Amino acid sequence: MSTFDTVVIGAGMSGLTSARMLADAGQRVVVLEGRDRIGGRMHTDRSAGFPVDLGASWIHGIENSPLWDLVHALRIPAIEYTVGSFQVGGRPIENYDGEGRRLDEAATAQWVSDVDLADRLLVEEIAASSSGDTYLDVTERALDRSGLSPDRIDDIREFFRHRVEEQCGAWIGDLDAHGLDEDAIEGDEVIFPRGYDELPRRIADGLDVRLETVVTRVSRSAAGVVVRAGDTEYRADRVIVTVPLGVLKAGTISFDPELPEAVSGPISRLGMGVFNKVFVQFPERFWDEETYVIRALGDAGEHWHSWYDVSAVSGIPTLLTFAAGPFGRRMQDLADAEIVADAVSALHVLYRDAVGEPLAHWVTRWGEDEFSNGSYSHLALGSTHHDHDALAGPVDGVLHFAGEATWGDEPATVGAAFYSGHRAAERILDRPVDLADFAARITAREQTVGR
Repeated sequence: MSTFDTVVIGAGMSGLTSARMLADAGQRVVVLEGRDRIGGRMHTDRSAGFPVDLGASWIHGIENSPLWDLVHALRIPAIEYTVGSFQVGGRPIENYDGEGRRLDEAATAQWVSDVDLADRLLVEEIAASSSGDTYLDVTERALDRSGLSPDRIDDIREFFRHRVEEQCGAWIGDLDAHGLDEDAIEGDEVIFPRGYDELPRRIADGLDVRLETVVTRVSRSAAGVVVRAGDTEYRADRVIVTVPLGVLKAGTISFDPELPEAVSGPISRLGMGVFNKVFVQFPERFWDEETYVIRALGDAGEHWHSWYDVSAVSGIPTLLTFAAGPFGRRMQDLADAEIVADAVSALHVLYRDAVGEPLAHWVTRWGEDEFSNGSYSHLALGSTHHDHDALAGPVDGVLHFAGEATWGDEPATVGAAFYSGHRAAERILDRPVDLADFAARITAREQTVGR
């Protein structure tokens, strides 16, 4: 039986952050990871000769962001790509109506005004909502008050549904009325031309990470913890569990004794959404050069609603679209070819014969991934913002949890994973860990080994 100060379960952003901070403080730390790679839901595919981020892609707001400060300190290049939390304006967006006709300037201005009105009313309805109200309930009340014509209301209703699916990976009727309260972005957003997983890979450099080590049991007592993976047991003073909420909900890791309600309650109440990506590359650009987003409204966008131009990463015309919520779960049962053909057919409605034959594609199925069982957490009906932070524990002083689902300020983000890993390390060390010093240590270590 191996003995450590701390065992960290999961080599995603939160687990690697806490492990790195504890190791830098002199602790004996081991990271146990079920996958054959590190990064967790930060997964970059480089098989085509350029990076394709199949998991996390963005920093959503770099202003006052310690995560951005870390990226900047490590000199990781980024490309400004601000889409603004599923905004309707503010950036070049090609909008198409339900018949596939492009909205002219006047129609676009009217559309933006309609959504702005509905959103202002929605804020009021959320503030006045009661326990048990869903996001669908409050959006319908806002639309009822809007005074807009039925066809304009239908377009906004579809937009609201897709906004929830894209932000939460859930059906709008399953999201609590306050489910998007934390959905605020400060400053520009960025993506990563070298792949987002450069960040966890550099944090992990030099750590004791055991890949393909699937944890099945965590036992705790006054003497510490025993973590079982296969036929091997790891004994430590404490453990940090950083597996995704979907894994906790599936119960594939048993806890002895069982988790107290203070932690098991949030696990059962919070939701785990499905948000899948479909990248398609084309021989030529058929959309405007300056376009950030292509958006189909109404019937034209029932399934494939928004397309994001991510051509800058590879230099090849590339669009990224999403299948999320119930549609994302259904899509996972289809073959790649069928998914791509359906998505491209939706583009033909908008651009007709200008759409070329796809050169390549990438399709994700996060809901079928045994090491995540979904994409990220959301505030399901019956849960509260407090549930996110309560999930972090600790339990009996030896069992800690970290990950995006444990950070209430901005769950479902890489930033939340990073901050929660930082919090877990500080709680264990019982002192602050300076983030500037954290970055400096990574850089110094790389210089020492001649990176």
